[in-house]
Amino acid sequence: MSQKIDKRTLEIIFSEQKEELEARRGEKLCQRSEEKLVDLKSPQAQVVIGVRRSGKSTLCYQVLENAGAVYAYADFDDERLANIGAEQLNDVLEVLYKIYGDFDCLFLDEIQNVDGWHLFVNRLLRKKIHIIVTGSNAKLLSGELATHLSGRAKEIHLFPFSFGEYCAMKGVDTKTVTTKAEAFRRAAFDEYLLSGGFPELLLINDKRTYISDLVRNIIGRDIEQRYQISYKAAFEQMAQHLLNVSPAQVVVANLSEAFHIKSEHTIKNYIQYLKQSFLLIGIQKYAQKSRVRLTQEKVYAVDVAMMDNRENAFAGENLGWCLETIVLVELQRRCKASGRDVYYLNERSGECDFVVCEGDTVVQAIQVSYDISSPKTRTREIAGLLLANKITKCTDLLLLTDHEYDDIETNGLHIAIMPVYSWCLTPAPTVPVCAGRA
Repeated sequence: MSQKIDKRTLEIIFSEQKEELEARRGEKLCQRSEEKLVDLKSPQAQVVIGVRRSGKSTLCYQVLENAGAVYAYADFDDERLANIGAEQLNDVLEVLYKIYGDFDCLFLDEIQNVDGWHLFVNRLLRKKIHIIVTGSNAKLLSGELATHLSGRAKEIHLFPFSFGEYCAMKGVDTKTVTTKAEAFRRAAFDEYLLSGGFPELLLINDKRTYISDLVRNIIGRDIEQRYQISYKAAFEQMAQHLLNVSPAQVVVANLSEAFHIKSEHTIKNYIQYLKQSFLLIGIQKYAQKSRVRLTQEKVYAVDVAMMDNRENAFAGENLGWCLETIVLVELQRRCKASGRDVYYLNERSGECDFVVCEGDTVVQAIQVSYDISSPKTRTREIAGLLLANKITKCTDLLLLTDHEYDDIETNGLHIAIMPVYSWCLTPAPTVPVCAGRA
């Protein structure tokens, strides 16, 4: 239920938020590749979405500051604004004008906390005010909201730090080709492989408590409160379980039995909520039939830090799963920017971790294996790429490992082998279109 907040209190809240924003001007901040996607001159609202604590607010702040924009700022993730209603957003606008004076751009942080916000934003867009919005829920621009904004919003997806951004913040040289520089990059990747890319973790020693609190916040606040979860204990256990076993294929019947939730429809909703809040990333099975793609999904944690850096995780240190997760998140980061899609390939005769599609055309097949020194493992991973070629006809085949470089020719096909840390630091190439069809 919304709660009326007097204008004087609003003025205190937003004045304090302005002071906090101004205090950031002396901080060392990381330049994010997504900054170039934000268009402050566009008549569309610029909507930056992603998991909590991934740096959405900082990205928007840097874009506005670098552009010298005249803007106002309102953070609705402030507990003092927890029950504010859409009917008071005009009061918010009035208070912001009083604090900031006239402005051309309005920065609304975590606006999804206010039901009906989209009508307010739509009205401001009609007044030619440029809008930047952040949110921690993928439904920000879906369903009813998309209907009301109807093409008047541009979505920009932000993930935690990439390995390149992690190196930039740690002062690690990513370009020099020397033994020393290579060693430092490998050492940095070993850290990144376990600690992940949440920006604040670079400044925090107690990573376990930070991640545990973050996961609880997402589950409790972003999901249970928003969606009125009935079976909270079972839902929380299932969420923690999926983080523990990720990457894993979702089998709804097994989850229903394990957590004593009779309705498989409820299980599907719970998984959807976890994806909408960006705790999990789902990718579909590569298949021509849409029904197969929709019903056979694989889920990954949004960052490797969430796989084991939690209380009572019991996930263990599986470096292979962590490596695969880093590759998937980097692929998502690249594909969101380029309009491509990522699938996994799984057939009776074998599997390939990822196939990248541009429309209905497969442009790259990727296998991930931490260590291929065993002949059996090496043969299995190469067989997965050959299977992908057979099914999709794509000839851009890549095997990513922890440390090995190689180029091999087999069955008339070229397979590149390289470490994940090197691949992460290599700009995404323009991949030639192959003949494969999704």
